[in-house]
Amino acid sequence: MLSKIILASKSKVRKNILDKNNIEVIVEPSNVDEDIVKISLLKENASPEIISKNLAELKANKVSAKIQDKIVLGADSVIDLDGELISKPESRQEAMDILRKLNGKMHLLISSVCISKNGSMIWNHTDKATLIMKSFSDSELAEYLSKISDENLYAYNVYQIEGEGRNLFSSIKGDEDTIMGLPIKKIKEYLNLQK
Repeated sequence: MLSKIILASKSKVRKNILDKNNIEVIVEPSNVDEDIVKISLLKENASPEIISKNLAELKANKVSAKIQDKIVLGADSVIDLDGELISKPESRQEAMDILRKLNGKMHLLISSVCISKNGSMIWNHTDKATLIMKSFSDSELAEYLSKISDENLYAYNVYQIEGEGRNLFSSIKGDEDTIMGLPIKKIKEYLNLQK
Protein backbone atom coordinates (compact mmCIF):
# COMPACT_ATOMS: atom_id res chain seq x y z
CA MET A 1 0.00 0.00 0.00
CA LEU A 2 1.15 3.57 -0.58
CA SER A 3 2.96 4.84 2.48
CA LYS A 4 1.37 8.28 2.57
CA ILE A 5 -1.65 10.01 1.11
CA ILE A 6 -2.93 13.55 1.42
CA LEU A 7 -6.43 14.01 2.80
CA ALA A 8 -8.14 17.06 1.27
CA SER A 9 -10.35 17.47 4.33
CA LYS A 10 -10.18 18.71 7.90
CA SER A 11 -12.65 15.99 8.99
CA LYS A 12 -11.33 14.32 12.14
CA VAL A 13 -13.70 11.43 11.53
CA ARG A 14 -12.22 10.66 8.11
CA LYS A 15 -8.66 11.01 9.42
CA ASN A 16 -9.49 8.61 12.28
CA ILE A 17 -10.83 6.01 9.83
CA LEU A 18 -7.62 6.25 7.77
CA ASP A 19 -5.46 6.08 10.93
CA LYS A 20 -7.33 3.00 12.17
CA ASN A 21 -6.59 1.35 8.83
CA ASN A 22 -2.86 2.12 9.07
CA ILE A 23 -2.90 4.59 6.17
CA GLU A 24 -0.47 7.40 6.85
CA VAL A 25 -2.13 10.72 6.15
CA ILE A 26 -1.12 14.34 5.75
CA VAL A 27 -4.10 16.67 6.20
CA GLU A 28 -4.39 19.48 3.66
CA PRO A 29 -7.94 20.95 3.69
CA SER A 30 -9.24 22.01 0.27
CA ASN A 31 -11.24 24.98 1.62
CA VAL A 32 -13.71 24.58 -1.26
CA ASP A 33 -16.82 26.73 -0.74
CA GLU A 34 -19.27 23.84 -0.72
CA ASP A 35 -22.36 26.04 -0.50
CA ILE A 36 -21.58 27.85 -3.75
CA VAL A 37 -20.98 24.53 -5.54
CA LYS A 38 -24.19 23.02 -4.14
CA ILE A 39 -26.30 26.04 -5.12
CA SER A 40 -24.87 25.98 -8.64
CA LEU A 41 -25.46 22.24 -9.08
CA LEU A 42 -28.96 22.39 -7.59
CA LYS A 43 -29.85 25.05 -10.21
CA GLU A 44 -28.92 22.44 -12.81
CA ASN A 45 -31.20 19.90 -11.06
CA ALA A 46 -28.24 17.72 -10.04
CA SER A 47 -29.11 14.79 -7.77
CA PRO A 48 -27.60 14.54 -4.26
CA GLU A 49 -25.35 11.74 -5.57
CA ILE A 50 -24.00 13.91 -8.40
CA ILE A 51 -23.41 16.76 -5.94
CA SER A 52 -21.51 14.44 -3.59
CA LYS A 53 -19.35 13.10 -6.45
CA ASN A 54 -18.62 16.60 -7.77
CA LEU A 55 -17.59 17.93 -4.38
CA ALA A 56 -15.29 14.96 -3.66
CA GLU A 57 -13.60 15.43 -7.04
CA LEU A 58 -13.34 19.21 -6.70
CA LYS A 59 -11.67 18.90 -3.27
CA ALA A 60 -9.18 16.26 -4.43
CA ASN A 61 -8.33 18.07 -7.68
CA LYS A 62 -7.85 21.45 -5.97
CA VAL A 63 -5.34 20.10 -3.45
CA SER A 64 -3.57 17.77 -5.92
CA ALA A 65 -3.03 20.66 -8.36
CA LYS A 66 -0.99 22.41 -5.63
CA ILE A 67 0.91 19.34 -4.41
CA GLN A 68 2.43 17.59 -7.40
CA ASP A 69 3.12 13.86 -7.68
CA LYS A 70 1.18 12.94 -4.55
CA ILE A 71 -1.99 10.92 -4.13
CA VAL A 72 -4.78 13.15 -2.78
CA LEU A 73 -8.05 11.85 -1.34
CA GLY A 74 -11.17 14.02 -1.41
CA ALA A 75 -14.49 12.98 0.11
CA ASP A 76 -18.02 14.25 0.54
CA SER A 77 -21.14 12.90 2.22
CA VAL A 78 -24.74 14.00 1.81
CA ILE A 79 -28.17 12.83 2.84
CA ASP A 80 -30.70 12.12 0.10
CA LEU A 81 -34.27 12.32 1.39
CA ASP A 82 -36.53 11.43 -1.55
CA GLY A 83 -34.24 13.34 -3.91
CA GLU A 84 -33.81 16.34 -1.59
CA LEU A 85 -30.24 17.22 -0.67
CA ILE A 86 -29.66 17.55 3.07
CA SER A 87 -26.28 18.91 4.15
CA LYS A 88 -24.57 19.06 7.53
CA PRO A 89 -26.24 21.47 9.98
CA GLU A 90 -24.64 24.81 10.77
CA SER A 91 -26.63 25.45 13.94
CA ARG A 92 -28.52 23.48 16.56
CA GLN A 93 -31.81 24.79 15.17
CA GLU A 94 -30.84 23.52 11.71
CA ALA A 95 -29.93 20.15 13.24
CA MET A 96 -33.38 19.98 14.85
CA ASP A 97 -35.05 20.89 11.53
CA ILE A 98 -33.10 18.11 9.76
CA LEU A 99 -34.04 15.53 12.40
CA ARG A 100 -37.71 16.55 12.05
CA LYS A 101 -37.47 16.03 8.28
CA LEU A 102 -35.89 12.58 8.68
CA ASN A 103 -38.23 11.59 11.53
CA GLY A 104 -39.97 8.29 10.78
CA LYS A 105 -38.63 8.17 7.21
CA MET A 106 -36.13 6.31 5.08
CA HIS A 107 -33.17 8.18 3.60
CA LEU A 108 -29.90 7.46 1.85
CA LEU A 109 -26.52 8.48 3.20
CA ILE A 110 -24.22 8.92 0.19
CA SER A 111 -20.44 9.06 0.57
CA SER A 112 -18.26 9.79 -2.44
CA VAL A 113 -14.49 9.60 -2.58
CA CYS A 114 -12.07 10.71 -5.25
CA ILE A 115 -8.35 10.13 -5.61
CA SER A 116 -6.49 12.69 -7.72
CA LYS A 117 -2.93 13.25 -8.79
CA ASN A 118 -1.46 16.39 -10.37
CA GLY A 119 -4.85 18.08 -10.50
CA SER A 120 -6.82 15.27 -12.18
CA MET A 121 -9.02 12.47 -10.88
CA ILE A 122 -7.49 9.00 -11.24
CA TRP A 123 -10.12 7.00 -9.31
CA ASN A 124 -13.48 7.53 -7.65
CA HIS A 125 -16.15 5.57 -5.82
CA THR A 126 -19.56 6.30 -4.36
CA ASP A 127 -21.26 4.16 -1.74
CA LYS A 128 -24.74 4.40 -0.23
CA ALA A 129 -26.34 3.27 2.99
CA THR A 130 -30.08 3.10 3.61
CA LEU A 131 -31.32 4.23 7.02
CA ILE A 132 -34.83 4.27 8.44
CA MET A 133 -35.31 6.62 11.36
CA LYS A 134 -37.75 5.75 14.12
CA SER A 135 -40.52 8.23 14.95
CA PHE A 136 -39.78 10.60 17.80
CA SER A 137 -41.52 13.50 19.50
CA ASP A 138 -39.90 16.94 19.37
CA SER A 139 -38.92 16.62 23.03
CA GLU A 140 -37.19 13.28 22.36
CA LEU A 141 -35.27 14.81 19.44
CA ALA A 142 -34.30 17.80 21.59
CA GLU A 143 -33.06 15.43 24.30
CA TYR A 144 -30.97 13.52 21.74
CA LEU A 145 -29.42 16.78 20.48
CA SER A 146 -28.66 17.91 24.05
CA LYS A 147 -26.35 14.88 24.42
CA ILE A 148 -24.29 15.72 21.31
CA SER A 149 -21.36 18.12 21.60
CA ASP A 150 -21.07 20.98 19.10
CA GLU A 151 -17.92 19.44 17.64
CA ASN A 152 -19.68 16.16 16.89
CA LEU A 153 -22.89 17.81 15.76
CA TYR A 154 -21.16 19.77 13.00
CA ALA A 155 -18.76 16.98 12.03
CA TYR A 156 -21.40 14.42 11.15
CA ASN A 157 -24.64 14.36 9.20
CA VAL A 158 -26.61 15.12 12.43
CA TYR A 159 -26.17 11.63 13.83
CA GLN A 160 -23.18 9.70 15.14
CA ILE A 161 -23.77 6.17 13.99
CA GLU A 162 -21.06 4.77 16.28
CA GLY A 163 -22.52 6.57 19.31
CA GLU A 164 -25.88 7.96 20.41
CA GLY A 165 -27.09 8.16 16.80
CA ARG A 166 -27.49 4.40 16.40
CA ASN A 167 -30.56 4.56 18.67
CA LEU A 168 -32.34 6.86 16.22
CA PHE A 169 -32.80 4.11 13.65
CA SER A 170 -35.03 1.08 13.25
CA SER A 171 -32.98 -0.12 10.26
CA ILE A 172 -29.44 0.51 9.01
CA LYS A 173 -28.34 -1.18 5.77
CA GLY A 174 -24.87 -0.37 4.60
CA ASP A 175 -21.28 0.00 5.62
CA GLU A 176 -20.66 1.88 8.87
CA ASP A 177 -17.55 3.59 7.49
CA THR A 178 -19.62 4.84 4.55
CA ILE A 179 -22.13 6.31 6.98
CA MET A 180 -19.27 7.99 8.85
CA GLY A 181 -18.07 9.50 5.56
CA LEU A 182 -15.38 7.24 4.11
CA PRO A 183 -15.98 3.88 2.34
CA ILE A 184 -12.56 2.66 3.45
CA LYS A 185 -12.78 -0.90 2.08
CA LYS A 186 -12.90 0.31 -1.53
CA ILE A 187 -10.19 2.91 -0.88
CA LYS A 188 -7.91 0.21 0.52
CA GLU A 189 -8.61 -2.07 -2.45
CA TYR A 190 -7.53 0.73 -4.79
CA LEU A 191 -4.46 1.71 -2.76
CA ASN A 192 -3.32 -1.91 -2.52
CA LEU A 193 -3.19 -2.04 -6.33
CA GLN A 194 -0.84 0.96 -6.33
CA LYS A 195 2.01 -0.73 -4.44
